[in-house]
Amino acid sequence: MLPLSSTLPEYTVTELSLALKKVVETGFARVRVRGEISGLKRHTSGHVYFALKDQDAVLDAVCWRGSFQGLSLSPQEGMEVIATGRLTTYPGRSKYQIVVEGMELAGEGALLKLLEERKRKLAVEGLFDESRKKPLPFLPQLVGIVTSPTGAVIKDMLHRLADRFPVSVLLWPVAVQGEGASHQIAAAIKGFNLLETKPDVLIVARGGGSLEDLWAFNEENVVRAVAESEIPVISAVGHETDVTLIDFAADRRAPTPTAAAEFVVPVRSQIAQTLLQQGLQLSTRFEHLLSLCESRLEALRRGLPPLGMWLEEQTQKVDELFERLINSEIRFIQQQTLSLNHLDSRFSPALMHILQKVEHRFDSLAQLLESYSYTRTLERGFSFVTGIDQTLIPSKAKAFPHQKIQIHFYDGILGAEILELDT
Repeated sequence: MLPLSSTLPEYTVTELSLALKKVVETGFARVRVRGEISGLKRHTSGHVYFALKDQDAVLDAVCWRGSFQGLSLSPQEGMEVIATGRLTTYPGRSKYQIVVEGMELAGEGALLKLLEERKRKLAVEGLFDESRKKPLPFLPQLVGIVTSPTGAVIKDMLHRLADRFPVSVLLWPVAVQGEGASHQIAAAIKGFNLLETKPDVLIVARGGGSLEDLWAFNEENVVRAVAESEIPVISAVGHETDVTLIDFAADRRAPTPTAAAEFVVPVRSQIAQTLLQQGLQLSTRFEHLLSLCESRLEALRRGLPPLGMWLEEQTQKVDELFERLINSEIRFIQQQTLSLNHLDSRFSPALMHILQKVEHRFDSLAQLLESYSYTRTLERGFSFVTGIDQTLIPSKAKAFPHQKIQIHFYDGILGAEILELDT
């Protein structure tokens, strides 16, 4: 009788490892595992290694770099999560592990704990400060909306805008929940701020849902994008009782997406009614002022004499004044003519005598000036020095080494340079 072991198939270690790997990967192609993150390690390659544990067991886990960048939350030590992925084995160490492709917080309690921790962290950074809040424009020309392109939210908002005051709307469609939603929302907010023609105001909106459904609006990248936006942002996520972190970073929070549309634009009919009322008030005040002016003019008119008689009197006075003026001018001209004739007979001989004396004196002074002219001095062998700007250098104290100078002779100018000054 042969030993029992002789009837069993024989495997090499590698063959058995590969067989086990096939069984595990086939039997657990995709699983969801709940556990607490332990031993979290980020490798320089970008891959992340950790373990999922509960009270009685530990499961190794790995998240490749590409999958890690797409996670809806950032794994942290001690965080209770539900990891989605596939089981595989690592023959090199006879271990099995889960390759994580998605991750979410396990239970609302864990979500609330993480939410409070994140809120405190961002508040300390000043992202929620009132001093950062920007005022909303009274009547924007272009409204940007970040939300899902399908569903009731965008339809209700467009309908409400059209009812109140139709404006141009630019929609940036995004996923509002699930993996990758936060990245799309943050990219949309940043994208609006990079447009050449920017909207005057942004609305970030989605309908109501559970804490897990609204979680994308609690992610740090979305909160930071809202806080850093140069365009005023209205957060309109969920219902009135729902609160997300972008509500604190936004310039204004709307209880619902429809309410956000009401915040953005006024009611056109109300504006028209207000303008009509103000126009009527202005017209009434103008008519009252005009009536007062007419009354004052009438009172002044009654105090004046009849216009025709007044004009006749003034005309007669003007005629008399003109005649007196003409007569006085004629007499004045006659008197001045006689005076000028008398003066002319006396003035001409005296003037000729004075001119002769002045001319003689001028000739004498001109000769004296010519004898003292610096050109005559130069002709006698003297010269003088100036800078290149024609400023006189009267002494050695006014010169300096390597100064460009000009030496003036009677027959021209030479350029020179002072090489050094003797002490």
